[in-house]
Amino acid sequence: MKKSLTYKDAGVNIDAANKLVETIKSLAKTSFRPEVLTEIGGFSGLFALNIEKYKRPVLTASTDGVGTKLKIALMLNKHDTVGIDLVAMCVNDIMVQGAEPLFLLDYIATGKVEHNTLEALVAGIARGCSEANCALIGGEVAEMPSFYNEGEYDVAGFVVGVVDQDKIIDGSEIRIGDKVVGIASSGLHSNGYSLVRKIVFEQLNLDLHQRIEELGRTLGEELLEPTKIYIKPLLNIISEFHVHGIAHITGGGVLENIPRILPDSCQVVIHRGSWIIPPIFTYLQEKGNIGDLEMLRTFNNGIGMVIIVPQEEAEDIIARLKNMHLQSYCIGEVAKRKAASEPMVLV
Repeated sequence: MKKSLTYKDAGVNIDAANKLVETIKSLAKTSFRPEVLTEIGGFSGLFALNIEKYKRPVLTASTDGVGTKLKIALMLNKHDTVGIDLVAMCVNDIMVQGAEPLFLLDYIATGKVEHNTLEALVAGIARGCSEANCALIGGEVAEMPSFYNEGEYDVAGFVVGVVDQDKIIDGSEIRIGDKVVGIASSGLHSNGYSLVRKIVFEQLNLDLHQRIEELGRTLGEELLEPTKIYIKPLLNIISEFHVHGIAHITGGGVLENIPRILPDSCQVVIHRGSWIIPPIFTYLQEKGNIGDLEMLRTFNNGIGMVIIVPQEEAEDIIARLKNMHLQSYCIGEVAKRKAASEPMVLV
């Protein structure tokens, strides 16, 4: 008689996946808010929106991933920080509209369920959610042995937030004379890693364990520095100051992200040298022979978030951010945009 085939024979281990779900349950609970009504493991998650907090609640949603930064985590077999990156990339995007993140779902696809690897990944996701006061209420782990090589995985996040309709920040209040405040990044965040890998591995032939004197630590430590989560400080700022616009500096860098929030009548003037550029960016630019404009449209160059605020409030906002341990700088101002001129200029 022929042997009866099982799903495990095809490379999918249901028992291993179920064991992982039990571990995820306890990790996810650390991020729960009072509004969460279900535990991990059901067909969907339930979240009871407290509508008494809002006059006209508007839900906002975003999705993102970590990109090829995952290659660095796989090479180092260190997976406890990229989950923070995932949360940051999602929640920082909805923060630009003044929204508070409520809950997040994740999707993990892998060639084989490796318990320790995925436990570390989800632990990072839960830690990032706790930092953003955002509940991890569900997700999916897809074991796809013929699609991903063994040991490989990819991860995506999906976040839902809420903002009062009359408090939505959409850039429409940006006016001439406003100041541009840049808030420091924690490093590369999660953008530009395809270029980073080309420089450090193909051109320089570096090892991730190699200490780079210019950086003051190993290359791997620098490249896996988690993305900054700006939620709590920025919610504090918008609750007490007037914020006319917010831009998350991700793919496209400063050059392409700030213009996304500008009214057609406005132009932003950015002053070169007005903020401290962390060593990793100088290192990559010099070693990779990258031009200034290419740097500004590929990397955040030390500015992870930009807020556009009234001129008279800029200094107080910078001081408040400093009290919350966030370095920030006045990096430019809003000017009148002339016909056919660029939405942003560097001086």
